[in-house]
Amino acid sequence: MQTSFHTLQQFDHVADAVSYLNQLKNTQAVKLAAQLDSAALVDLLENPDLRCDSDLAAYLAAAGRAEVLDQLAEDRMADLMSGFEPPIRQQALNLLSPTTRASVLRLMSYPQGTAGSIMTTEFIEVPTTWTVAQTLQHIREVESTRETVYAIYVVDDRQRLRFVLPLRQLVCADPSSPLTDLWTGQTPITVDAFMDREEVAHIIRRHDFLALPVVDDEQQVIGIVTVDDVIDALMEEAAEDFGRFGGGEHIDQPYLEVGFGTMLRKRGGWLAILFLGEMLTASAMQYYEMELEKAVVLAMFIPLIMSSGGNSGSQATSLLIRGLALNEVRLRDWWRVLLRELPTGLVLGAMLGAIGFSRIFVWQHIGLYDYGEHYLLIGFTIWMSLIGIVCFGSSIGSMLPFLLQRFGFDPASASAPLVATLVDVLGLVIYFSVAALILTGTLL
Repeated sequence: MQTSFHTLQQFDHVADAVSYLNQLKNTQAVKLAAQLDSAALVDLLENPDLRCDSDLAAYLAAAGRAEVLDQLAEDRMADLMSGFEPPIRQQALNLLSPTTRASVLRLMSYPQGTAGSIMTTEFIEVPTTWTVAQTLQHIREVESTRETVYAIYVVDDRQRLRFVLPLRQLVCADPSSPLTDLWTGQTPITVDAFMDREEVAHIIRRHDFLALPVVDDEQQVIGIVTVDDVIDALMEEAAEDFGRFGGGEHIDQPYLEVGFGTMLRKRGGWLAILFLGEMLTASAMQYYEMELEKAVVLAMFIPLIMSSGGNSGSQATSLLIRGLALNEVRLRDWWRVLLRELPTGLVLGAMLGAIGFSRIFVWQHIGLYDYGEHYLLIGFTIWMSLIGIVCFGSSIGSMLPFLLQRFGFDPASASAPLVATLVDVLGLVIYFSVAALILTGTLL
């Protein structure tokens, strides 16, 4: 694809330029973008959808483009630098002003997935002694150096947060009014820097905030988490969850740019684990080899039995992962979930079993297949087996996310293939146990 500086400049909107660059290979996109002026580069790097953002920032650091890096929002700079090699990271830090460098290092010190890791330190803080006019004038003076001005954080003489004023309320107030006259008396809602970002997202969603202050032990504001940062973080986490739920590891690259070795490494581990699990299925069938020799007809329904149990388990797992992610259910609610899934599984299993029984009955009577003189017993075996297996699949599928969360793992790791593998093995045990109970003395 032929590209030029002129071609990139033709876009009126940054999002369009980002979309164009994302179609190129990283090296080509970096070379093209690096020709832009400082202001355009800042706009590009501030866009979280730019795929070559880390490579571009590293290239600019190596080129000594301090005027670009120092203009980036501090939280964005911290995100980009987390992907740098140590020498490039140190080179980038040396290009930043002392104040910006200190803020970036502090942001990088917070663990991934916490409020501190996604907050910005560029906010507006004013004392309680100011008036509306003084605050508005201050906003005009510093607005260009702040990422967002959703709200004003009013602090006392010890820098402790007293209250938060929405910008709209400030603009509509009498300029001569003291800020304290605008305070409704409500205690500001704050979060700790080490709070999980999903919990921060729930708070923002619950209260319909545009930004949420992050405070230290002294109730001093150390940063704010904005709604756009939360959305970006949750989209990233959702991408990771989708990867795990599909029975693999998260691949943080566009599909067509993933190397062959990376693809094997990310997918091979899970496939090996699932294969070892499915080997237990073969062991179970070997254990019931005698029964299969006596009643070969039972083997015809093994795929039906296994898939029904796996499907019911995957359904329950999907519902519970979503419920846990949205805080609709909590760890302590496991018993309530189990009490809901048991009767649900029984009814769903009975419904599927009735369909299976009807299929055997109809096929026998219209002559499509001869199941033998004991076809009714075979039909009842399938019916009872499906009740047990679907009930078991729903129960294990709903409990596995709770179990993983209890031991500190991501519930999304309870992937559909993993649940299906577990249900396959024990489903065969249920199937042949029911067959032995019903068919002993006739086919067995």
